[in-house]
Amino acid sequence: MAGILVVDDEEDMRSMLTQMLERAGHQVTTATDGQEAIEAFRAAPPDVLLIDVLMPIKGGLVAISEIRKGAPTARIIAMSGGGRNGKLNFLSTAQTFPGVRTVRKPFRRQQLLALVGEVLSQDA
Repeated sequence: MAGILVVDDEEDMRSMLTQMLERAGHQVTTATDGQEAIEAFRAAPPDVLLIDVLMPIKGGLVAISEIRKGAPTARIIAMSGGGRNGKLNFLSTAQTFPGVRTVRKPFRRQQLLALVGEVLSQDA
């Protein structure tokens, strides 16, 4: 089906997402932080980038910004389970990038697969 780059600093989350997406017929590559995501995206642009917002080294928001500079129509889904401290809501910040969709962790398998399907149906 589609090539998906999964980016998350938590090994368990990367593994779970990889299994879920591969069982749905997608080809998955992974990265552990925003810097690896940028490098992987540039080397072989995926159909969809599924990226965690809060990560060490280079966070998801910075990576999205850098990727958007070279690929303004990239299909991106930002995900996060935290970061809702007072006025900070990182998923809301991710939504300020045009076309970036978001999903809050924890999510259900069907919820994520439906969102990936919606994003894939959009023109890149």
